[in-house]
Amino acid sequence: MKKNVGNVDRVVRAIAGLALAAAGLVFAGSGLWWLAIVGGVLLATAAVRVCPLYLPLHIDTSGK
Repeated sequence: MKKNVGNVDRVVRAIAGLALAAAGLVFAGSGLWWLAIVGGVLLATAAVRVCPLYLPLHIDTSGK
């Protein structure tokens, strides 16, 4: 797949993903386990530099 996540977008996703994953793990007992899943998705999209939601919306933050 074509990379569509730029550097700034990637850093923001990584920071938000880490924060959400940590919060989801810390507060898992109170029903907020789904935050860990959302954080994991953000971390994965930051790692592979492809956002599936951006594809049908024709968004490209990679600056190419």
